[in-house]
Amino acid sequence: MKNLIFLIFLFSIKIFVAQEAALLDSVALSHYDEFTDLDSARKNPDAVVKLVLRKKKLKSFPLQILKFKNLQYLDLSKNSIKELPDSIITLKKLQVLIVSKTGLESLPNTIGGLTNLKYLNVNQNEIGRIPYSFGDLENLEIADLWSNNLDSFPETLKKLSNLKMMDLRNILIPQIWQDNIQSMLPKTIIYFSPACKCSW
Repeated sequence: MKNLIFLIFLFSIKIFVAQEAALLDSVALSHYDEFTDLDSARKNPDAVVKLVLRKKKLKSFPLQILKFKNLQYLDLSKNSIKELPDSIITLKKLQVLIVSKTGLESLPNTIGGLTNLKYLNVNQNEIGRIPYSFGDLENLEIADLWSNNLDSFPETLKKLSNLKMMDLRNILIPQIWQDNIQSMLPKTIIYFSPACKCSW
């Protein structure tokens, strides 16, 4: 009897671990129950898979978020967040990151560590450069960088073999650089504004 109980216990643990480790597909993630309040999320951190904190008047990135080890979807748009911590890479399961209209001035140098990231939206911010590690986002499919202050693009972009779309509109980019970016990402649909008669 004890052996049977022990086996059931082990089986239960295996199921729990399998569920904990699973990444949701985009459809399941879009319909998943979301936490919209940080205090509620903190009460049950392991249950937080989708966290939406839009328009919460945040003045910085809440470090409590780093405790949500199962987090796969994070929306911090329309707050006042000028930077993301390098430690954001502890969110190993993160697939969707939305930080639009926050005044974000840079992406963390460690961003390439978010290897499960598929969708990145940081549009309408003040980002000046794309970090070298950006090319390590091996599963990235969509990068919405529309309306930022970008003036450099690392050659590591060519490693983004799964990138389907990148939005670079409303950014002053000379024609020679538009051509260079497209050549690094030949299979990616890239949206540019008309090339500027400027130099970097």
